[in-house]
Amino acid sequence: MSEFVVYSHPGSPFGRSVMATLEEKGAPFRLARLAPKSPEHLALHPFGRIPIFDHGDFRLYETQAILRYLDSVLPNPPLTPADPRRAARMDQVMNINDWYLFQGVGNVIIFHRVVGPRVMGTAPDEDAIRAAMPKAHTVFDELARLLGTQPFFAGDAISLADLMIAPQMAFFALTPEWSELTASHANLVTWLANMQARPSMQATTWERLTEVAQAA
Repeated sequence: MSEFVVYSHPGSPFGRSVMATLEEKGAPFRLARLAPKSPEHLALHPFGRIPIFDHGDFRLYETQAILRYLDSVLPNPPLTPADPRRAARMDQVMNINDWYLFQGVGNVIIFHRVVGPRVMGTAPDEDAIRAAMPKAHTVFDELARLLGTQPFFAGDAISLADLMIAPQMAFFALTPEWSELTASHANLVTWLANMQARPSMQATTWERLTEVAQAA
């Protein structure tokens, strides 16, 4: 089979979703780093986002598209439920990740608490974080409701939804806001702990992927 190449940054939660999915599938891949918004980057992705994915001569961007492609070309173990309702729930949670958990919440709180200080040496903007918290509570409340007492978001088995949400939540768990956002959502705390214990998540931490990229 042709080589899988993931163009990303070791700290990208979206890139981590792709690489964790490849790990779940037992598929080797190569991490290729890009300078953000560089000519090389924009030549691969006209909107300047990551990840970008190559499988032989086939190139793809947008994380959900990449994950669904991987689940199709690497069918075992399956990461999309066979039951239509569970599959629809998976899709719903994946879209919550993109439109509500990341937009206006993760890209504010995680950026100011984790990414900015670690990558650019900036101090958190406390006003921006406070302004993002009402939406963050709405998102966390809804994710906790959808998870309920299930072990995973689409039921009894891990799905693409879990692999999209977990990298974002792992960042939130590094912030002081985590305890407030999960104060009444023990199910999310347990779910994240179980996800982070998986070999696929342990193999794709920021620190581990930095080592991989440096060794390449």
